[in-house]
Amino acid sequence: MASTSGTVINGLGSSFLCGGNRSQALWGASSIGPIVATPAATRKRKLIVVAAAPPKKSWLPAVKGGGNLVDPEWLDGSLPGDYGFDPLGLGKDPTFLKWYREAELIHGRWAMTAVVGIFIGQAWSGVPWFEAGADPGAIAPFSFGSLLGTQLLLMGWVESKRWVDFFNPKSQSVEWATPWSKTAENFANATGQQGYPGGKFFDPLGLAGTVQNGVYIPDYDKLERLQLAEIKHARIAMLAMLIFYFEAGQGKTPLGALGL
Repeated sequence: MASTSGTVINGLGSSFLCGGNRSQALWGASSIGPIVATPAATRKRKLIVVAAAPPKKSWLPAVKGGGNLVDPEWLDGSLPGDYGFDPLGLGKDPTFLKWYREAELIHGRWAMTAVVGIFIGQAWSGVPWFEAGADPGAIAPFSFGSLLGTQLLLMGWVESKRWVDFFNPKSQSVEWATPWSKTAENFANATGQQGYPGGKFFDPLGLAGTVQNGVYIPDYDKLERLQLAEIKHARIAMLAMLIFYFEAGQGKTPLGALGL
């Protein structure tokens, strides 16, 4: 009986059934003494789940090659609206990349404002946007000199603060940086992200955050969605303004091109 049991143990310990030398060694070790079954409750299993990094989005999704033309190594997809479009390599330097993103945001926001103003202005007055300033019937409560001086003064003050804050973040949220100390907190960056100050002053509707006990708390999930939507609309608006300039060179207006 003992010889039969030994034969069975040796047969189960063969490499064919156990799948290799390591398993066979384990069987050989167990055949020296009595076989003891390990309770299932004492066995520990570890399940390691590794989340795969999301693939980088491409401005040419169907193209898999192309090197830095299609998938630049200096663009990692972390910026809102980053689809790897940089054929001239302008963003190779991280400092320049940060500045170009700031410039894209500012130009895009102005373009969105201009597109809305062009449509509404012409629909309201009937005067083409590129002739509005020279129209005799235009209502101008200020002279051109007063308007220009006010524009340079106010815009110069705001743009200078933005310029300084770009190179020295959070430097403009102190009392001495503002004409009146009560507004110092309005210039604080509530989100911690360049170009997206948030806060009660820059997000009065609470689209990307909430105010709790007088303190603005950003919602980064909403902020991320709004950042992507903004940069997409900004790029479309800049392209629209470029088309408007070409149309103006031919004496046409956006509403006229639409037959309105």
